[in-house]
Amino acid sequence: MVFDFSLISPELLQAFFAVVAIDLVLAGDNAVVIGLAAAGLEKQQRAKAILIGIIFATVLRIAFALVAAELLLIIGLLFAGGVLLLWVAWKMWRELREEAQHNAEEALAGADLNADGTVAGQKSGKTLRQAVTQIIIADVSMSIDNVLGVAGAAREHPVVLVFGLALSILLMGIASTFIAKVLTRHRWIAFAGLAIILYVALHMIWEGGHELCADGLPLLGLDTPSACR
Repeated sequence: MVFDFSLISPELLQAFFAVVAIDLVLAGDNAVVIGLAAAGLEKQQRAKAILIGIIFATVLRIAFALVAAELLLIIGLLFAGGVLLLWVAWKMWRELREEAQHNAEEALAGADLNADGTVAGQKSGKTLRQAVTQIIIADVSMSIDNVLGVAGAAREHPVVLVFGLALSILLMGIASTFIAKVLTRHRWIAFAGLAIILYVALHMIWEGGHELCADGLPLLGLDTPSACR
């Protein structure tokens, strides 16, 4: 069977590379968030909390991936997803500052690297239940962010969409901590991923805005906004 290379368009390649970048950056970001939540636990409990977090995040990505593509077809949700992803970009920008960078390094190492008596700004004494609760709450948010980003970038390319969602699940389950360490050492990769997420968010807002102007919000029984007229 000969593969038809004419099926590969510039738009498909753009969507492919955007999806890979989003998956890499958000998998690393999720690992840092899990590490921050587990900071302050004893070594054995910390390993258990991180394992629970990675398993939970993987399951959530599978669950959200099953419905994300269909949900974005509902008029209005593409725009809302773009706004949410824009907030994700802002949150990542804040996390890339120097203080957050140091906390990320300590969270991934699980050690007090600067000998200030805390790990990632958190003192010991946290219970496993507290850490797991924080991780689950963070996982829900991060999984929605990841799936929205992938679905928004590859919305018009079903093959890339399926690949991107599968890759996000694979990375979260196998290599998220390794990716986080690479992103911590080479910050330009994280900034490049941030720029792509920002672009996808603005593109989703633009496309979703056009949908709203053309059709209004049928789901809520609202007509086209007066601003569009």
